[in-house]
Amino acid sequence: MISYEIIRVGLEHQETLKNLLQFYIYDFSVYIEAHVEEDGKFSEYPLSDYWTKDDHFPYLVRLDGHNAGFVLVKWIKTDTKAYFLISEFFIMKKYRRAGLGKLVAKDIFHLHRGKWEIFQIEKNKPAQLFWRNVINEYTNGQFNERVGEGRVTQEFIN
Repeated sequence: MISYEIIRVGLEHQETLKNLLQFYIYDFSVYIEAHVEEDGKFSEYPLSDYWTKDDHFPYLVRLDGHNAGFVLVKWIKTDTKAYFLISEFFIMKKYRRAGLGKLVAKDIFHLHRGKWEIFQIEKNKPAQLFWRNVINEYTNGQFNERVGEGRVTQEFIN
């Protein structure tokens, strides 16, 4: 049994999230053009909206009392549609392959009811496999997938 928690965080956790984002960008740099700057860090991810906007939801993932990852969720509303979006999803490598990511993803879906769109960049085949499996299991196969604009997107309603 995995002992984990998902904590919605505030400004007091900004530094922790910024630090974890460095590991996330490092992992993701295999798929995108990202390089460390002169100070040896990747450029900062724009987090300010997560502390100031009601439609942005930052979460830390803790496993056995240790920071293990994070999830950044947004509520997107346009003239034609409204949906939840996972902007970023990260589980540290040492905690992967144990089912933590799947559990966290499903819990995040339970926290935010409605229409969802989850996307992966076309080059990131491992993420596509992960999300297809998680969403297929979560929805009992009741989701749509589309490919275009350099990404793969799954849509479902919970």
